[in-house]
Amino acid sequence: MIRENLNDLLAFMTVARERNFTRAAAQLGMSQSALSRTVKALEARMGLALLTRTTRSVALTEAGRRLLSAIAPRFEEIDLELESLSELRDQPGGTVRITATDYAANAYVWPRLRPLLRQFPDLRVELINDYGLTNIVEQRYDIGVRLGDQVEKDMIAARIGPDLTMAIVGAPSYLATHAAPTTPQELMQHNCINLRLPTHESLMPWELSKDGRDVLVRVDGQLVLNTTYQMLDAALEGMGLAWLPQELVQAEVAAGRLAWVLPGWFPTYTGHHLYYTSRRQASRAVTLVIEALKRY
Repeated sequence: MIRENLNDLLAFMTVARERNFTRAAAQLGMSQSALSRTVKALEARMGLALLTRTTRSVALTEAGRRLLSAIAPRFEEIDLELESLSELRDQPGGTVRITATDYAANAYVWPRLRPLLRQFPDLRVELINDYGLTNIVEQRYDIGVRLGDQVEKDMIAARIGPDLTMAIVGAPSYLATHAAPTTPQELMQHNCINLRLPTHESLMPWELSKDGRDVLVRVDGQLVLNTTYQMLDAALEGMGLAWLPQELVQAEVAAGRLAWVLPGWFPTYTGHHLYYTSRRQASRAVTLVIEALKRY
């Protein structure tokens, strides 16, 4: 009976995280119909609806959310203990899952992981680029990387990069045919390259700041992209103005391939931090990755 309950709870947890029976079934190595029966049997035993199903999506009920928050940490602790057995070997092993934006991954995470992975061949890293404010506990990430003011207060955090200044840039070819804006409001008249935010299903607004005055501008344009580097490429091709990390575009401006736009309005944020849950002791593999990322 206990083993049956554990299997059913694992099945429910997988569906709840994937929000999709097909993907969850593939992950569990079972048919979709068998998985659906398993979850329905669990709901019947509990006398509670855990999932709301439609033809296109799966959502958690309130009971489902409470059950997921209760069991997910327990399963994670079991996984961690099993993974920690690898520490009995000479080399640390296991998989460390990290979520970060593409810019943070390229600028701070990957350069510091490269030598670590060469040093420890049994260590595996899953680095996922994501602009959503992912819940690392629910999504089973070991480490998150975000700007300092985006890190939840109950997490252990450490800075891994300098303060981040965001800049507006445009290619000379674009600015030759479009007069550069002199105020933030004039950005609404320009072809601006937008970034899609997956969590909020919206476009990232451009935050500007000058002399203690903060302005939030929701720009418009032909292009909506979902990575910083796509936006940079589009800006270089003269497709419009882009709001990008100043450090990323500094060399392009110095080479004359891009130019600053509204330079007095560039805002600065607390730099990138790594963070992880304080609920449990990290494995040796996670500890090695944390220590590597903190070296800047």
